[in-house]
Amino acid sequence: MKPSRRAKLMRRYPSIADLRDRARKRIPHVAWEYLDCGLGDEAALARTVESMRNVPLVPRFMKGDIQPEVGTTLFGRSFAAPFGVAPIGLGGLMWAQVEKILAKTAASYSIPYTLSTVAAQTPETVGPLAQEMGWFQLYPPRARELRDELIGRVRDAGFNTLVVTADVPAPSRRERTLRAGLRMPPRITPRFIWQGLCNPSWSARVLRYGLPRLKTMEPYARSASMRDVVTFVETHMGCGVSWDYLNEIRDQWQGALILKGILHPGDAELAVEAGVDGIQVSNHGARQLDAVPAAIDMLPAIARQVGGRASILFDSGVRSGLDVARALALGADFVMLGRAFVYAVAALGADGAELVVELLKLDLKLNMSQLGFSTVEELKSSAVGVDS
Repeated sequence: MKPSRRAKLMRRYPSIADLRDRARKRIPHVAWEYLDCGLGDEAALARTVESMRNVPLVPRFMKGDIQPEVGTTLFGRSFAAPFGVAPIGLGGLMWAQVEKILAKTAASYSIPYTLSTVAAQTPETVGPLAQEMGWFQLYPPRARELRDELIGRVRDAGFNTLVVTADVPAPSRRERTLRAGLRMPPRITPRFIWQGLCNPSWSARVLRYGLPRLKTMEPYARSASMRDVVTFVETHMGCGVSWDYLNEIRDQWQGALILKGILHPGDAELAVEAGVDGIQVSNHGARQLDAVPAAIDMLPAIARQVGGRASILFDSGVRSGLDVARALALGADFVMLGRAFVYAVAALGADGAELVVELLKLDLKLNMSQLGFSTVEELKSSAVGVDS
């Protein structure tokens, strides 16, 4: 993106909230509901966002001229910012080719991109685009043979970090998506067609690239039929992960290993004992259990429990560079965002992917200046969210 266009877009869409508003107007209602929803009464979704907003950060002044640097290291790799792209399942429903767009952007900006097992693109397609920035989120297969083959594909495609998802022991029932008419596989109904006609940019992408498919799983289902693949996934994927299962993965995977979805300090301790490299504190974006606590409220206790023996990653409720700063100050080493990146691409296409990185970096730098910190490492060790 040319600097002049970037500046123009940053003036027009100065926050992720602005990109969210535009995305809502550009994609069908059914796609929006899938992306934006929680479940139940959405109390957990509201709590997740509100708890993040309620984290205070105490500035320290008299630091002289501060020019913040936001680069950091994780798992022995350098990243240009302390945040990356979290996995989003069925991303192609929101915007065709979103996985490719985000993988290319991540490689360009030197931040990690996480591909979901149930993305609309395969590891073989996305891995080369993400280059050294590729991570893969594993929804654990029930059969060991399927798991081993899938992990082998991920490794051969160039992904260097495996993110094992612990917080989906069973499917969730998201009422907003049911009311919107979303079914798996998606059905071409008069309602769906009308929504497509009302969103011509989205429809043009679908006509060019097709409706989303779970392409990674098609070889195992031995079918390109979405119905067959969905049935296969429901039958063979997403088993409740056990510590024995995680130990088997640890033995097989030689790269960095993250356990995603931890909210209890006791589970964090067991994860350390299992030899994971990273623990991702997350409530799955409040999409699995409406009684779940806000992830940010659980972060400090987990960080204290782990005590530096593994890296702490964080997601859920992050909507700005200030939220990134909040998570870092409360104990995270790295922060992941999912919805924010998809909002941006749905709003502006590839330009949106670049814009959201620029917005997050700028907001983080401005808030680090206000807080009195020159580097991410200073912020991480500051405890500015408490009396200090």
